[in-house]
Parts: sequence; C-alpha cells; structure tokens
Amino acid sequence: MSKKYIEDIDFSRYDVKNEVRFSYKTEKGLTREIVEAISNQKNEPDWMRDFRLKSLDIYNSKPIPTWGVDLSELNLDEIITYLRSDTKMNHTWDDVPDDIKNTFELLGIPKAEREALAGVGAQYDSEVVYHSMQDELAKQGVIFTDMEAAVRDHGEMVKEYFMTKCVPPNDHKFAALHGAVWSGGSFVYVPPGVKVEIPLQAYFRMNAPGSGQFEHTLIIVDKGAELHFIEGCSAPQYSVHNLHAGCVELFVKEGARLRYSTIENWSRNTYNLNTKRVIVEKDGIMEWVSGSFGSKVSMLYPCTVLKGEGAKVDHTQITFSARGQNLDTGSKIIHAAPNTTSRVISKSISKDGGIAFYRGLLRVAPNAHGCKANVECESLMLDNESRADTVPIIELMNDDIDIGHEAKVGRISEEQIYYLMSRGIGEQEAKAMIVRGFVEPIANSLPLEYAVELNRLIKLELEGAIG
Repeated sequence: MSKKYIEDIDFSRYDVKNEVRFSYKTEKGLTREIVEAISNQKNEPDWMRDFRLKSLDIYNSKPIPTWGVDLSELNLDEIITYLRSDTKMNHTWDDVPDDIKNTFELLGIPKAEREALAGVGAQYDSEVVYHSMQDELAKQGVIFTDMEAAVRDHGEMVKEYFMTKCVPPNDHKFAALHGAVWSGGSFVYVPPGVKVEIPLQAYFRMNAPGSGQFEHTLIIVDKGAELHFIEGCSAPQYSVHNLHAGCVELFVKEGARLRYSTIENWSRNTYNLNTKRVIVEKDGIMEWVSGSFGSKVSMLYPCTVLKGEGAKVDHTQITFSARGQNLDTGSKIIHAAPNTTSRVISKSISKDGGIAFYRGLLRVAPNAHGCKANVECESLMLDNESRADTVPIIELMNDDIDIGHEAKVGRISEEQIYYLMSRGIGEQEAKAMIVRGFVEPIANSLPLEYAVELNRLIKLELEGAIG
C-alpha cells in the first residue's frame, strides 16, 4: 500500500486575512429588526420570514446550555450575524474578486474542482460567492444550488423539508438561532436511481472578525440514488470571537446511499456550535466521515435516525485538540426500526493541554428488533497536560439486539516507539508514524486529495508537539 504525505509545512494558507469589504451588514447582536432586515435583503417569501421570527422567539425562550463546553465568554451582542461581501454569486472563478478567489486558490478549492469534483459551492462570510456543477448532472435532474436560490426556485420542496422533519428550531437554543439568521449554504436533490459518481463539495470561509456564519445544508437523496458530498471550512485567526452555528439536514430515501465527508479547520477564536442530522429510510445507507481540527470550542454530535427497516449507518471521525481548545464531539444514533445496523469508530488526539471529549448516544427503540450496533472509541494523549474523556450513553428498549462497545484512552506506547527506533527510525518520526497509523481509518475513507489535506493538518498540529 502506498500513501502520499505532504512534506512542506505552511499554515499561512489557512490564515489569510482579506480586507473586510461588504455591500451590507447588520448591526451587532440579535433583534427582531435584524432578523427582518436579513429576510428583506434576501427578498424572501412570507413563510420564510415568519419562520425566522418564530425561531427568534424560540431562541429568546431557551437558556444557554450549561452542559458540555463553557460558553460563558460567548456574547451574541458582540456578533455580527449577517455580512454580505461586495460581490454577487458567480458561476466562473474568473468573475470572483481577486482577493477572494486567491484565498480559495490557496485553499486548493478550484484545483480540487478541476481534478476531483462534479461541482463546488464556495461561501465567503454570509453568502455563497461561487457555484458550479457539471452540465451532465443537471441533465440527469440533479439540483445543486445555494439555499437562497433553492428558496426562490424550489420553494415547495424547501418549505416541506427546511427545519420541519429533521432539525426543528425548538431542538435547542442554537438550532433556533440558526433558524432566525441562517444565510447561505447548499441545496442538493438527487432524483430516484441517479448515482452521482464524482463528489460535490461546499466550502465555507469566514473572513470578517467578530462575525457569525450560519449556512444551511439541505440534501435529499431520493430512492435508489447515490451521492458523496464533501464539506470543508476554515477561517483566519482573530483576537475577537467568531461564531459558527450552521445546520445540516440530510434525507436518505429508500435504498439510497449518502456519504457526507467533512474536514473542519476553524480558527482558534471560533465557537463551533453546528447541528447535523440525517433521517435514513428503509434499506438506506448513510456514511459520516469527519475530521475536527480547529475552533476554540466545539459542540458537534452528528445524529442519525434509522427510520426504515434495514437502514444502516457508518460513522467514522477524528478529533484533534491542542492548547486552548475544548472539542466536545461525538455521535448520536437512533435505531427506530427493526434490523437496522450502526457502526461508530471515533478517534481523538489531544496535545499541549487540549481537551478532547467524546459524547455519544446509542438508543434502540422498543420495536427495533434484530438490530446490530457497535461503538469503538479510542483516545490518544501526546503529553501529561492533555485530557481525553469518553462518555458513551447506551439506551436499549428491547433485548433482541446484537451490541458491542469498546473504549480506550491512553498515551503513545513506549514499546511501539522502541520497536520502530530499533529499526533505525528516529524517535520523532516513530511517534509521527504511530499517530498517522492511528488516524489511517479516517484517511482511508476520504478521496486522495482530502486524505492529503487530513495528513497535512495532522502534520501541522504535530509540528513541535512530539519528539
């Protein structure tokens, strides 16, 4: 087996700060006037405006969560919830302003589009600035567009699915916040039987300091269809807090298959309070593949509802937490039908005092007979300052199931290091090899270009941390 690793270390591509130019932005904070202004700017139908205001009421009625990470320093009164850059949505990279285009060039998005993708949506602060999809997919009836266009052009379908069946705004406080101020994101519909062979990708970039990004992703993979969707995100480092509270709603219909891959690399001043959920119908297959690297704090627990008999989910994730980071991530699986199957593989690495927390829930409903479920959690600490916790909650409502669970927390094995050094490998490289082997199940689940990106981020994080 051969694997390609990037040798050059250059973090600057993630930390590019462009001049903040905008055609419109709201004041700081969250009020009814701000929510109405966002809706007016987007020229939305009445139902969406009413939905936003209803969500605002729910947001104001709910307290800040007191479990999980510490959110006491997050002050929404200091956050700009909507900032539209001074460019319209473009369909060719040549039309994107040079500084924005150069940022995406540094991040490798246009190159990835040319070499490995069937389409790309690129969001910059609050709105999508570039969107493109291969004509061949359009001819097959595939829809891939930004959410604003979806509300305008596919209103009935959006109205049926938008925060109604999967993530309602009363789910939690930050889901309600999202419902009130959402902006940008992607809408994908794959018709019955259509198999999209090459991935689609959305990339989210925050540039403005003290702002929030609230993109909404809505994907419907109809009966017997297949799709691989890739999501990436990053932001430059600032001295003030930024907030990311996106929402991902996925629907896998009967016999369909969806793989959703994410590499998140938010800056260390960002609160990442994202919500992701999928509903899987009969014999549908869902695959989550995710890598969480950046942010000051994260609360992220992608949820799968196995609604139809025979539905399956594979959830593979890696979390890397360094100094000043508290990444509280995990998974939530609901077996709501008979003969459903789930598998969770979660790995975390912490260094320099970073905190990596796995928080999981596995629930089997009373009628979900014949289910199979397996959860594996493994944490690796690179020093004595760091911390790793594992809290997998299992709720079983019937005993006609096959379930397995394994959790391991530990440090790099001295025996493994000794073995590798005895073969002539230096200590630092030996430790790096062990870490790369630790994350290999995740890297192998990604297309080559994104496995390279994953390895690049791991190498950046490890530089100076071991040896």
